[in-house]
Amino acid sequence: MLRRYGRMCVGCRAWRRLYPKSGPCRICGRELHLGDTGACRLCTKQAYVLRPRRHALDLEGANRHGQQLYFADTERRLQLLNPKWSRRKYEPAPQPPPPLVPAGHRQLVLFPPEGRDLRRGQEHGFPDVDAPEVAAALRAAVDDYAQHHGLGYCTAYGLDRGLRVLLSIQDTPGARFLASDVLLLRTLELPVKPLLRLLAHRGMLDDDRIPNIVPWFRERTAGLPEPMADELAVWFELKLSGSTTAPRVKARPHRWIQRMVTKALPALRAWADQGKDSLRSITRADVVAVLPDSGTPRVDMLQGLRHILRPLKNRRVIFTDPTARIFCGMPTTTIPLPVEVDDLRRVLHDQEVPRAALAALAIFHALTTGHLRMVKTTDLRDGRLFLPNRTVLLAAPVRTRLAAYLDYRNHRWPRTANPHLFVSQTTGCGVEPVSNVWINDVLGMPTSRLREDRLLHEAEATGGDPRRICDLFGLTVGAALRYTGTIDQAGLIEHSLRNGGPAPRPEPVDGTG
Repeated sequence: MLRRYGRMCVGCRAWRRLYPKSGPCRICGRELHLGDTGACRLCTKQAYVLRPRRHALDLEGANRHGQQLYFADTERRLQLLNPKWSRRKYEPAPQPPPPLVPAGHRQLVLFPPEGRDLRRGQEHGFPDVDAPEVAAALRAAVDDYAQHHGLGYCTAYGLDRGLRVLLSIQDTPGARFLASDVLLLRTLELPVKPLLRLLAHRGMLDDDRIPNIVPWFRERTAGLPEPMADELAVWFELKLSGSTTAPRVKARPHRWIQRMVTKALPALRAWADQGKDSLRSITRADVVAVLPDSGTPRVDMLQGLRHILRPLKNRRVIFTDPTARIFCGMPTTTIPLPVEVDDLRRVLHDQEVPRAALAALAIFHALTTGHLRMVKTTDLRDGRLFLPNRTVLLAAPVRTRLAAYLDYRNHRWPRTANPHLFVSQTTGCGVEPVSNVWINDVLGMPTSRLREDRLLHEAEATGGDPRRICDLFGLTVGAALRYTGTIDQAGLIEHSLRNGGPAPRPEPVDGTG
């Protein structure tokens, strides 16, 4: 208690302001400020503490055998130290947010702004929008989204502020927000990706963004003749958006489209240099002439051409498919090589907890990048990892690193709703998995290299038994033979001798023997 407050705690001062009337307490008889029941604060508090649940307040019975004294302001300090407990105790139950119905009209603008700079609005202030119902509905949507996704106060405040800024620059209050306007919030350092997910989830987003693959495709096909470029554009739109009319076509991922275009582009440029300006004039002889002799380059180029010319023939853009009944051969077989021991030790004993956990799962149990992306926290239990097609008994070093990562994850994202085990700065505010690029960047090398090293070690330890590899790692027989066929090969023996020993094994790397 401080001297400037008259030696009174915060609760007594608040009681005096609430009940200014004083007199003798009907329970203890002291001259104090009395509440509505005619009792002082201490007698009333004692009755509240001893009152059974859903029973009336019994002042006489609660104070019959004495009173519990308290240190000044201790209850208030406990509530300040644990504000979540205070909110759960006194706040009403959360109500579902009101539905957001976008406006059915859009105000046309006579002179649309170009190159809008939000930093100038931040300096002079954004104007208030006369749409209180829309603002209240958006604020309730932010609260509901933050509660269900475990967002912190700063992120939730950033979402609310971002929506207020978008309302101030919107021409039609209540209409769907343009994704291009949301991207302008990056200049104000506001959370853009969670805001896009929130608006898309509530049906208030009009995505007018141009995918990055569109300018990439235009740049790659810029030097081709105009008829050939137009035919490729038809195929590109077909694979990008799909088609529900017969013959139906499924939309393909952007990386698949890039891969097919990259494989077929050398042949397309060779035909353009020969004076062929359209894919309709391509014959079987032209395809055979540009194909490499054998190996993986021949397989890749023919695969890219087939995936382009066959849909165009089905859509009747070209007359025939010149790649039909052309034997592509077999791709060049590759020999998996082990990873150097120093690289394994460095990535396994790294101080970064996510990197050590990812490396442990890949080195000891040969998990793929897809497994690392999609594994969830509920899949780890009883010292085992439950995958869709097999159950992995985790090694002791792996359990140690996963326990350290779980502590790091709970400390870094204590309220995240993401069910996946590995979470990044981007996915911590959502529920989607991390990307393949993030996993490879954290590891500093492709996950396939660590996986191949583990499979090579198992093939060496079992004497080339493919059944053992299939049972342990869920591989097919053909994939297992790729690793068992490397036993006693001269190239691997020279590689091992150059590194100072046999192929690296997970147990000596961790020092567990």
